[in-house]
Amino acid sequence: MTKRPTQNNAKRFEEALSLAGITGAELARRLGLENEQNITNWKSRGVPAARISAVAAALNVSRDWLESGQGEPLPATGSLGNNATRRDQGVMPCHLEPLHPWDSSTPLDDDEVEIPLYKEVELAAGSGRTAVREVAGRKLRFSHATMRAAGVSPSEAVCATVSGNSMEPLIMNGATIGLDRGTTHVIDGEIYALEHDGMLRVKFLYRLPGGGIRLRSFNQEEHKDEDYTLLQQQDQHIRILGRVFWWSTIRPLKSAPLI
Repeated sequence: MTKRPTQNNAKRFEEALSLAGITGAELARRLGLENEQNITNWKSRGVPAARISAVAAALNVSRDWLESGQGEPLPATGSLGNNATRRDQGVMPCHLEPLHPWDSSTPLDDDEVEIPLYKEVELAAGSGRTAVREVAGRKLRFSHATMRAAGVSPSEAVCATVSGNSMEPLIMNGATIGLDRGTTHVIDGEIYALEHDGMLRVKFLYRLPGGGIRLRSFNQEEHKDEDYTLLQQQDQHIRILGRVFWWSTIRPLKSAPLI
């Protein structure tokens, strides 16, 4: 499945804008886009499938109509009145976005960027030695709006996978984290990813006198603070990879399904 619409909905999108009585700039603001270039593109290319629900909600038109032309442009009267009343009360209706699968061949949306994925890999020399390396062909997608909100330049961002329970339950074993390689100076109490003699580690960092650093785990019952002088950092090849600005965990089902 791709993220592009199977049929061009550009004309319906323009009609929806007209029905809503708002400008492209206002729609871009509602959707959290940087500017209205996306809106201009959609008038000729159509709205990408991943954006259909959000655009339909913002313009208060039927999602099915906007996507495929089925049904009427406007939602049922009761639904419209409900939403209008909630807006008058200062409460925006809740809309659940469907998941849209994608793979390496799916084209990027106008507001997306791909971030490379890194992980611990065993070196060819063996003996259990590892190093942090990019995984060829593996990337994650983020919107430019997300990167701006985190204050991270896409060119400085990478993702990595975490192992171990030292940061649980804040960051779970197997989580994927986003790193800002542009921030490697220590800000006390921030979370950083480090390469420690080939091992990928994620810790709270604190500065110590003389260039030393303190590594602190969230799970302090099992993992005590670790202090390293500047010389020890050099001897043990401790290198700050970047500040952790995002993390995500897939939670496996532990019990049998009810249905």
